[in-house]
Amino acid sequence: MNLAIVGATGMVGRTMLQILEERNIKIDTLYPVASEASEGKEIFYQGKVYKTTTLDKVLKQPLDFALFSAGGSTSLEWAPKFAERGVVVIDNSSAWRMDKNCPLVVPQINIDAIKSENKIIANPNCSTIQMVMALAPLHERFTIKRLVISTYQSVTGTGKAAVEQMEDERKHGESKNMVYNYPIDKNCIPHCDDFLDNGYTKEEMKLVHETRKILGDNSIAITATAVRVPVVGGHSESINIEFKKEVSVPQVKDILNDSEGILVVDDLVKNEYPMPLHAMNRDEVMVGRIRKDESQSNTINLWIVADNLRKGAATNAVEILEKLIKK
Repeated sequence: MNLAIVGATGMVGRTMLQILEERNIKIDTLYPVASEASEGKEIFYQGKVYKTTTLDKVLKQPLDFALFSAGGSTSLEWAPKFAERGVVVIDNSSAWRMDKNCPLVVPQINIDAIKSENKIIANPNCSTIQMVMALAPLHERFTIKRLVISTYQSVTGTGKAAVEQMEDERKHGESKNMVYNYPIDKNCIPHCDDFLDNGYTKEEMKLVHETRKILGDNSIAITATAVRVPVVGGHSESINIEFKKEVSVPQVKDILNDSEGILVVDDLVKNEYPMPLHAMNRDEVMVGRIRKDESQSNTINLWIVADNLRKGAATNAVEILEKLIKK
């Protein structure tokens, strides 16, 4: 099995390599791919040293799969070239998510959306993945009518430079390399990705469109506010869910407890609830603060936390790869 990791030197790319190693996935030949400026950079994997190559060079190699995490413009240009050569691309950017010919996949929910003819498979947005992991089994049972979403997103979702900005601010009170428009340390910025004409950001609208596609239901009413917070462990989300059918808190807890990839952390007596501090470096999606919305019938509040670099990106992509290998 010959595998390329495109964007191997980035935060998600390095996490992909880590998870591949943790899961002991057999790779005959690994091709770490980076930009021309980073060509020849050393990558360590399973005790071996690999040197990064470039997209044009790796395209000439006998590949089976390529995990892309190098940005939307790179994916738009290069993923079709790989697909034309019969390589299956699992893409972590936003480039192909809403393409009607590309399945948008969370393996625990809709792995069957991938057909033999699909050569480009989209990995959903980090904030979408962790949310739909909790929503899908509840939607199947009670049918979701409306979602009100508020996210509290880690700086790691922006990348290494954003983490460095926050660390500079904590050490020196300021950063010379500003990724955000404002300081992020001791601050919350209600601005994730670019603003659109409707006043929402791209990140907020990803939650709307991707959720409907993954759950296969365009009738769900969804509104979202996405906020960047000075945290590194993962993304947190407050979700208010209105169902069409009657629902109770014990039912929700039972369903989530029985759902693959979900860890219910909800013991108020012991002050136990999901936090990025505990989600970091874990693959489970943690759900807690499960309670009834007392202002409205058939409505539940959830607090959902997950490591955005793992289940929100790298782990989900590797899980797709695992399923395809088994097929």
